[in-house]
Amino acid sequence: MNKRHFLGTATLAGLWPAVDALAADPARKGPGLLTLSGAIGKSNRGPVDPALDQLLVKHGVKFDKAYVFDSEALLRLPSVRIKATLEYDAKMHSLAGPLLTSVLEAAGVPTSSEVTIALRAVDGYVVPLSMANARAYRMIVATEIDGTPLALGGLGPQWAIYEADTLAAFKDKPLKERFALCPWGLYSIEVTRG
Repeated sequence: MNKRHFLGTATLAGLWPAVDALAADPARKGPGLLTLSGAIGKSNRGPVDPALDQLLVKHGVKFDKAYVFDSEALLRLPSVRIKATLEYDAKMHSLAGPLLTSVLEAAGVPTSSEVTIALRAVDGYVVPLSMANARAYRMIVATEIDGTPLALGGLGPQWAIYEADTLAAFKDKPLKERFALCPWGLYSIEVTRG
């Protein structure tokens, strides 16, 4: 047997899992916008960097591995459009983005499992939510409002939100009380089993 051929074949075989993983999970092309950590099945980044992950550190978020979505990765997920009367202007708006359960599944979280998620906004607001409620409310990770991308400094870059006008748990509440479980400026989701 040719030694070079053997070594070349062995090297390529050793690289195959990495090539396979890259094909299944393309590298981020833009800045990370949403970081999932905790009981996740996939990861594409390492631990919190105390020097460079200042917001995560300030909010006490710790992890050894995480799954980070950029805008393109979120846009690749199937999008759902909802309509909701928002508390900020009391007007009906159209919001679109992937289901929260789809985002969790993309990070390797089985949505049939009993997990709790902590939705964290850039201002530090944290909402604990069960997977059962995320499914029941058909909560989305909105990336656009009225056809325009959500902006950082506004309600974005992501907003975890549901169609409060039609959900029995919220539709009869005063407008100011319908969205307590809906953090705008969403940037981190921590997943805990059990």
